[in-house]
Amino acid sequence: MGLLEQCEAAFGSPDLYRVLGVRREASPEEIRRGYHRASLRVHPDRAEPDAKEEATRRFQILGKAYAVLSDAEQRAAYDEQGTVDEEGEALRGERDWQEYWRLLFKKISVKDIEDFEKSYKDSEEELADIKAAYMDFEGDMDRIMESVLCVDYTDEPRIRKIIEKAIDSGEVPSYKGFVKESKQKMIARKRRAEKEAREAEKTKDELGLGGEDDLKALIQSRNKDRKKEMDDFLAQLEAKYGNNAKKGGKKTAAKKGKK
Repeated sequence: MGLLEQCEAAFGSPDLYRVLGVRREASPEEIRRGYHRASLRVHPDRAEPDAKEEATRRFQILGKAYAVLSDAEQRAAYDEQGTVDEEGEALRGERDWQEYWRLLFKKISVKDIEDFEKSYKDSEEELADIKAAYMDFEGDMDRIMESVLCVDYTDEPRIRKIIEKAIDSGEVPSYKGFVKESKQKMIARKRRAEKEAREAEKTKDELGLGGEDDLKALIQSRNKDRKKEMDDFLAQLEAKYGNNAKKGGKKTAAKKGKK
C-alpha cells in the first residue's frame, strides 16, 4: 500500500496537506508546525498499551507525509502530479521515525509554551493564520480550529469574533458553513474540548515537560477559564435562539433573518 492509500486508511484523506492540517500554500515552517501538532496527537508514547501498535503506524505515516512535503523537489512533484516517489530517500523503509521526530523537535518546557503563546496570540501572524484557515476551509470551524496554532475548541468565541470582524470589513467572504453553522455542531466541539481537557495532563510525558504540579496548575487554570468562556458563548446562543427553537416553524424564519 502506497503512502497516499495509507493516509486515506489512517486519517480519512489521501491529501498530505490535509493529513498535516495545513493549507497547500503553507510555508515550510507552517508545514513543520503542522507535522508537530498532528504527531503529538498520535505519538506512541501517549497511547495505551493495547493501542500503541496502531498509534505507531499512524505516527510513521505522519512522518512520511512530512518527509515528502518538507523536501522541495518532492513537494513540487506531489503538487504537480498528485503522486509521491515511493522509492525515494524520504520514504525509505528503514528510517526510525521516532528518532527522526526527536531530531526535529527539542524537548520544551512550560515556560517555552507560555512564551510562544504570549507572542503568538493576538499577533499579526495569528490573525493572518486565522484568515487563511477560514478561506482554505471555507468557514468550517472544525477544520479552522484544528489548523490554527495554540488554540483548542474553547477558544472559539475569540476566533469567531476575529472572523466576523474580517467578514464585516470585507476582508474575507461570508461562507455559509460559518454564518449558518448549527448550534449542535458547536456543542459537539465543546464536548470534544472537555474530553481533551481530561487528557491534557498526558501531554507532559510526550513533550518532556517538567514540574508536574506547575504543569497541572497551568492546565487546570487555562481549561477553567476557557471552559467558562465557551459556556458563556453557548448561553448567549441559547438566549438568542432558544425560544424560537421551541416554536417549530418560527425557527426557520428567525434564521433567515441572519447573515
